[in-house]
Amino acid sequence: MIAVSAPILMAVIPSMFRTLLLCALFLLSACSDQPPPDLPATETPSQPELSSAPPESEVTTNTAIRRVILAADPWCPHNCLAGALQQGYMVDIAREIFSEAGYEFDYQNYGWARSLQLAREQLIDGVVGALKGDAPDFIFPETGLGEARITLYTHPQSQWVFNGIDSLRGKTLLVINGYSYSPELDRYISENTDDPERIWILSGPAPLARALQLLERERTDVFVEDSAVMSWFLAQNTSFAAPRSAGLAHEAPLFIAFPPENPDATELANLLDSGLARLAANGRLAAILSAYRLSEPDL
Repeated sequence: MIAVSAPILMAVIPSMFRTLLLCALFLLSACSDQPPPDLPATETPSQPELSSAPPESEVTTNTAIRRVILAADPWCPHNCLAGALQQGYMVDIAREIFSEAGYEFDYQNYGWARSLQLAREQLIDGVVGALKGDAPDFIFPETGLGEARITLYTHPQSQWVFNGIDSLRGKTLLVINGYSYSPELDRYISENTDDPERIWILSGPAPLARALQLLERERTDVFVEDSAVMSWFLAQNTSFAAPRSAGLAHEAPLFIAFPPENPDATELANLLDSGLARLAANGRLAAILSAYRLSEPDL
């Protein structure tokens, strides 16, 4: 047996006690549900509550607002300036019909050729004031909303009279880009578009004022326009000299028409037909027309 001196024993006992204490603390920490004191505690994300109710956004957006957008260049009184007090009897009729059917209605102005293009690109729903020759592939209602009387106009001092296409020989005819006038005139314009001595073409959202200026200055010989449009413009713009009417070229119904690319085209056209019959029966059609100094026989 080895004898241990008292000083050595006193040094060993505290060292052994510290070792046993550290071991005990390690075992206790391993069995605990809590993280060690020197590690940050983390919180487990809670599971969201399940619900059979749809999200709030679905409730608020489930009922989509139906909207119909129509466009044209101003052609008063058939269709006038967007935002004006009087936007045209065709626009007023369409607004009333589509609003009754639950549509939000919007009318805009672009040049006529641009309006047709926007409709084909499905950026608008349809065009106002169309002859069937303007876009033969479009979807048209059965009943027109108005009537066009295509008339040829000259300088007030001119003696020329329209007597068929042959009478246009030697004359410069001023027309508006994209417009249809009559089967005969449309064919004549198409055949002579590249001949500036026979055909001048104006573009833009309001070409009538420019046309009258050119006619008054005798920069062109003949201008073709609807007679109601010419009368309305002259009544609103008294500074322009009235041109001389040289003869009627064509009469045809006017429509609101929809491109075949529009999946709602047939439905919209049918709404106009049924709505127009309803407005005629209840007196609203006569009231709308009277605001433009028109009556149903005028159409």
